Amino acid sequence: MPAKELPLLALTLGDPAGIGPEIALRAAVDPRVRAAARLVLIGPRALRVDGIEWVDSAAPERWEMGRVQRVCGEAALAALRIGHELAFTGRVDALVTAPVSKEALHLAGEKVEGQTELLGRWCGVTRFEMLAIAGKLRVMLLTRHMPLRRAIESITTARVLEHLRLFDESLRKLGFAAPRIALAGLNPHAGEHGVLGSEDDELLAPAVASARAEGIDASGPHPPDTIFLAASRGAHDGVLALYHDQAFIPVKLLSGDHGVTVIAGLPYLRVSPVHGTAFDIAGQGKASPENLVAALLQAADWAQVSP
Repeated sequence: MPAKELPLLALTLGDPAGIGPEIALRAAVDPRVRAAARLVLIGPRALRVDGIEWVDSAAPERWEMGRVQRVCGEAALAALRIGHELAFTGRVDALVTAPVSKEALHLAGEKVEGQTELLGRWCGVTRFEMLAIAGKLRVMLLTRHMPLRRAIESITTARVLEHLRLFDESLRKLGFAAPRIALAGLNPHAGEHGVLGSEDDELLAPAVASARAEGIDASGPHPPDTIFLAASRGAHDGVLALYHDQAFIPVKLLSGDHGVTVIAGLPYLRVSPVHGTAFDIAGQGKASPENLVAALLQAADWAQVSP
């Protein structure tokens, strides 16, 4: 029987002024990655290295390392657009993205929360969400990159229910036959039955009840100061978090160098490391590629080529 061909992954280099290019180049030659996948890197010609399959993307002639720049936002967008097209048309088995600067994207004319929103728009889907993974802890976000006040104001029973449905579907695609999903509360102690706030009882609990009526194994709202630790120990297969930092503080504490994000609801697989552009150390050789290596290995595992 012929050996199965390794999955082909597209890897965008992200913001060229950040750590994305340097960790991408190091990850591309890592023996663990080479044993698991074939790669095509997408980024500025100036960064091209012999021996690595490469697609040139539009980029400025020069840029300054370690700071936000419009031209770098434009370069990140150009690479991401190519990676999206390769994945959307099925020419690669998955897309892995190095970090971008949201501020640079805004300067380049894309007033978006980040890559998640861009890829969802380019795919023409309205039902998608970020899912962060750190070991046994899997966290889906109800809201992403927005001010906390606006995030809280956007919580509705209908929106929570729809995310519980999407989370259940996504975990099933990842191999969970009957996912156990916990909903994190909004207030301390999940409101303690109205003593510390009414939102948990009035907005969140009805969404859980409706999800259970549909056959989804959902529970909560749970006190947010305990639910993430419980899930990381296997008590739940996933936690629906209500806002960005509620999700990413536990994910980043527990992930070490191995946290990844995936976008649920896209027509293709997209995986990314959990860290950002790290402008403060960009170009200094200090950035570790381990988180990106983990993202590539996870993408390769999920995107195994069919025989």
